[in-house]
Amino acid sequence: MEVALVGIGKIAVDQHVPAINGSPEWTLAATVSRHGVVEGVPAYTDFDTMLAERPDIRVVSLCLPPVPRFAYAAAALKAGRHVMLEKPPGATLSECHALEAMARANHLSLYATWHSREAEKVPAAKAWLAGKALRRFTVTWKEDVRRWHPGQEWIWQPGGIGVFDPGINALSIVTEILPDPIHLTAATLAFPENRQTPIAADLTFFHPGGAEVSAVFDWRQEGDQTWTIEAVTDSGTLTLLDGGARLIIDGAEQPAPDDAPLSGEYPRLYARMARLVESGGIDMDLSPLRHVADAFTLGRREIVPPFHWSV
Repeated sequence: MEVALVGIGKIAVDQHVPAINGSPEWTLAATVSRHGVVEGVPAYTDFDTMLAERPDIRVVSLCLPPVPRFAYAAAALKAGRHVMLEKPPGATLSECHALEAMARANHLSLYATWHSREAEKVPAAKAWLAGKALRRFTVTWKEDVRRWHPGQEWIWQPGGIGVFDPGINALSIVTEILPDPIHLTAATLAFPENRQTPIAADLTFFHPGGAEVSAVFDWRQEGDQTWTIEAVTDSGTLTLLDGGARLIIDGAEQPAPDDAPLSGEYPRLYARMARLVESGGIDMDLSPLRHVADAFTLGRREIVPPFHWSV
């Protein structure tokens, strides 16, 4: 199946291109980018031109920042193409709902991807938590923005969501593994005085069983990076480490399953997209983005020292 990759930046080069090239189901047939190219692949700088000249390409994978993504997704759907969306699926919930309605009206597949849900130990964590009474659930997601988003100014602009760009990865796991739905009740958002999006966030959630559920996101952590989820239940304690790559239950590291699925988060996303296209399905779970929107609605704003790329 041929796919066009739109937006040849860091995430496309690091994750999407290797996943496509390593899949027997996909062929990278074209790229669209103002500057980026992939060696040996036809490159376009104009999206409408690619759509007009390449009717053979049935699927478009969008790796653009969230703000411009809606216009590209809408154009692709209007042109009869199936669409795969890098996270977050859009800048607003409203535009995501509009894209889903458009996809359904045109009988096309649309996939809001959440790559962290495809981390190796997430399914095992979900299975272990099922049926257990939750007492406390704590998310700690701290990383260095300079390492993961070097020089990317769009993350600090309105719609770029700031620290929620990695934080939404944590929320995608949380909404996948928790047996009961949660919703935000309070948030504190730390905004650098020279930026439009937060660099840190503290979140508190309501849990129907009365468990304490909280999350801390921070983009200022140097050295070792922290992507940890801890769940204390009536039957023991579960800890997901390294963004879901490792699982510890009551102090014991859990091995990989013998029947482990396709290796890698992005290869599993593309395998899922292939199945959606074959069946004409749509997967537009927006629950992680909803929590982010709620944080911006409820969040108390704190101003912190300015952020500069150079230190």
